[in-house]
Amino acid sequence: MNIIDKYNKRAKKVDSLLCVGLDADFAKIPKRFLKKKFPQFEFNKWIIEETHEYAAAFKMNSAFYEARGDKGIKELKMTMDYLNKNYPDIFTILDAKRADIGNTNNGYVTAIFDWLNFDAVTLHPYLGKEALQPFLDRKDKGCIILCRTSNPGAGELQDLNVKHPMFDTRMPLWQIVAEKVSRDWNKNKNCLLVVGATYPKEMKKIRQIVGEMTFLVPGIGAQGGDLQATLKAGLNSKGLGLIIHSARGIIFSGNPKLEAQKLRDEIRKYK
Repeated sequence: MNIIDKYNKRAKKVDSLLCVGLDADFAKIPKRFLKKKFPQFEFNKWIIEETHEYAAAFKMNSAFYEARGDKGIKELKMTMDYLNKNYPDIFTILDAKRADIGNTNNGYVTAIFDWLNFDAVTLHPYLGKEALQPFLDRKDKGCIILCRTSNPGAGELQDLNVKHPMFDTRMPLWQIVAEKVSRDWNKNKNCLLVVGATYPKEMKKIRQIVGEMTFLVPGIGAQGGDLQATLKAGLNSKGLGLIIHSARGIIFSGNPKLEAQKLRDEIRKYK
């Protein structure tokens, strides 16, 4: 089964495109968890149990775990072991934004895909295909390439009007990334793109360029992305193709279960 098929199968099973972000910021974890031996893991486990029935995916940003050194990395591993044992059909993403030369990436590949056992990882395209080849070669795993990100300063580089490498025309850099990934890098059908909900017009254009590819979509909730506009611009022909991410608005709310259900239901409504 192609790794994208794993996500699609789960999304269909629970009729949801929701990705819950397990961004267990230690400064925001409720005090009752801080008394436990493994506070980030216990918090994550609680969130997983509260939200899994609504989730097609879980995403963890490595920064919140690396910040605690060996303790945080251990609890990241514990979280993944728990997910793989109890909910193996849920798609898992490490948001690490890795990018380096090829032989260095071999180490990242082993750590992220084989030791932590994530299904997919976020990657920078700036070093080119040659550098990311160790990730792209893993037919059983997903490569989520940054394309049009949701942050306000994204346009500083991504909007640069550059010459197309093959044709006598100019276009934004994000458009060339979308073309490159979909046409040249996706030989194993394991590439996805990061496309922010805060830029629905660009998302619509990217969908036209890449066809059925799946997008990881940050920016809903705290960053102000419009869910209805996102779904209108980004759904593929099968009513799939989007992984709608939300972290803070769910996990640090008064009722994570209710917030996850509400966003899942809103996604269903606009689909």
